[in-house]
Amino acid sequence: MHSVTPARFLARLRYQLLFGIFCAVLLPPGLAHVERIELAWRASSLGATAGGLVAFLIALYLFRRVVTLPGVGLVGHVLPALAAGYGIVFAIFLGVRLDYSRLTFGISFVTAGLFLFVVGTYLRHRKGQRFYLVPSAGTKALSAIPDVDWIMLREPKLPADSKPVLIADLRAELSDDWERLIAATALAGHPVYHMKQVQESITGRVEIEHLSENHFGSLLPNHSYRKVKRLLDLSLALLLLPLLLVPGLIVALLIKLGSPGPVFFRQRRRGYRGKTFSVVKFRTMVQRSPGEAGEARQEAITRDDDERITRLGRYLRRTRIDELPQIWNILKGEMSWIGPRPEAIPLSEWYEAELPFYTYRHIVRPGISGWAQVNQGHVADLESVFEKLHYDFYYIKNFSAWLDLVILVKTLRTVMSGFGAK
Repeated sequence: MHSVTPARFLARLRYQLLFGIFCAVLLPPGLAHVERIELAWRASSLGATAGGLVAFLIALYLFRRVVTLPGVGLVGHVLPALAAGYGIVFAIFLGVRLDYSRLTFGISFVTAGLFLFVVGTYLRHRKGQRFYLVPSAGTKALSAIPDVDWIMLREPKLPADSKPVLIADLRAELSDDWERLIAATALAGHPVYHMKQVQESITGRVEIEHLSENHFGSLLPNHSYRKVKRLLDLSLALLLLPLLLVPGLIVALLIKLGSPGPVFFRQRRRGYRGKTFSVVKFRTMVQRSPGEAGEARQEAITRDDDERITRLGRYLRRTRIDELPQIWNILKGEMSWIGPRPEAIPLSEWYEAELPFYTYRHIVRPGISGWAQVNQGHVADLESVFEKLHYDFYYIKNFSAWLDLVILVKTLRTVMSGFGAK
């Protein structure tokens, strides 16, 4: 009989289910009705408990999909997993008008989140997890990435390890012995990853020496999700529009009182499928006369400590409030909430002339926030834009609701910290 040490049990599915169901399913009814236990057995509370069970199982499944890969961020995966699991069940409650206890369901969300954060923190910081590399030119480059316990194998045999993770360049010319090791490791139920996917998971970038297909073997993003995403964009825009109307009017008044010029800033930018459109933002810079304006490309670049930015404008940029009028662009179908940021026409033409495959980023709708923005921030020089393109291509390759949820969570953190604003 094998004993389970504290260093191992949180990594196992059976214990994650056991303790997770206790925290997210059995505990919430008691916490919600601590004074009157009999209330915990009412139909509404039982409905919320059943919903909490389904929601937690979905969240745990999504959470476990990514924790075995090195380099996975904690907040960026726990919160989207929770939002997806509990969001689906909440939508079912609303759609079929089931009677449920909001308090019990809400406590379940919180306790499930706390449990997954504990598990995620442990998995992120636990010692002893090693990643075994099959020797090749690609995996040698992978082993240079720091902060991961890489072990390059010297012979086609796994060392004694109860939870081995094998990483190989599955497109390289390997000997028969190494091919047998890869097959035997997979048959034993141990994870085997292609080194390209691992590298992308760690860095959040796709190398662009050539165009990279998605998981369906196509250069076109997931067509089904594209339709769902457009519906979600419209629904969220229509929901937020009345809520943001009064705050928007206050910001408009402050802009008008703060400096002469229009409330809104409009600029022609390159968008979906290469079409140009007029982006709308709250004005954050002083209004210059035509004689004062410089060369178009230089005027389109925002620099560090740019003297054109007003005092109010710096706050609007740091909090991204200046981007909110782009809800209008979303309603018109020109933009999305999440996607590569659209560039001004002079800059876009410059980048297209200098950078390979730059136009490919226009294959999805541009967004108010994007994968490059939450990882890199605002950039304009050619070298930084080339780095940004790696992030854009990663987003396009992994175009999905899951990645959009991760970006949404990271965006909230970015807004709070002001990361990348200029």
